[in-house]
Parts: sequence; C-alpha cells; structure tokens
Amino acid sequence: MDWKEVTENPNLRDLPFKIELNERGQIIMTSVTLNHSVRKGEISYLLKKINFYGRSSVGCPVWTRKGTKVADAAWFSDENWKQQKGKTEAVIAPEICVEVLSMSNSDEKMKEKRRLYFEQGAKEFWICDEYGNMSFYSPKRKLTKSKMFPEFPNKVEI
Repeated sequence: MDWKEVTENPNLRDLPFKIELNERGQIIMTSVTLNHSVRKGEISYLLKKINFYGRSSVGCPVWTRKGTKVADAAWFSDENWKQQKGKTEAVIAPEICVEVLSMSNSDEKMKEKRRLYFEQGAKEFWICDEYGNMSFYSPKRKLTKSKMFPEFPNKVEI
C-alpha cells in the first residue's frame, strides 16, 4: 500500500489513530491522547506565530525510504512549501519535523525517525516529551535551542 491509497481509503479516514506506513507498505497505527493532540496543535501554533512567512502543519506525511512517516508538527519555508503544495506527501521534508512522545515511542524509534527526516532534507528535528519539555537536534548533534527558531520555548505548556 502507498500513501495515496491510505489517504483515499474511506475506511481509514476517521480513525482516532495516527497512521504511518512501514517500508513494506504496511499500516502502523498509534493511539494518541488528548494532551498529545493539544501539544501538537500548540507547537504548530507557536511555529506559525514566531515565523508567519512559512507554513506550519500538524500531522505532516513525509515520504522516507522506510515508508511514509508522519511528523506530529512541522514547519515549511515558503520556498519548500511551493515545491510540496498539492502533493499527497512531502518528498522533501519540512525544515523542522517535530515528534510529540507517546507511550508507544522508544528512543530507537525516535533515532530512526530523526535519521529518516534528515535524509529527506529536514534541517532540525524536535522532540516534545510528555511534560512538554523540548529537545532540539541538527543533523550533526543535539542543540541547546533551535537554530532556526531560537525564540521557541524549551517547554510547551498546555
């Protein structure tokens, strides 16, 4: 199965789960909590508030060599967005890809997503833990704060 088939399947449209594809085209579903959902929205809102020239997103599908992954929140520059607009999934990753941790996330899963998003052109990868604490990464190392959004808080309150 590919991402276009997932998005066009009427049986998958209203599921209360985050859906991704693995490298074999199999659907992976993860349940989310209310806090998880609100944190994604708050992060997207803050990204747009800080830099209104780009595009912020919640639940952004990104094509990777290991299937379509969905960043919980993301930010595209205007230039990147012009290349992606109208596509089913981003082939060039948004400049910032954010994962909000849930109980099903492991360190290994986050390391893999980080690698995959960077392979697709992401400039930064952020993780928000269950308490709202933010971690920022460049392709080479962990950062003390975002280089692209230095004003972004180290903790997202909800």
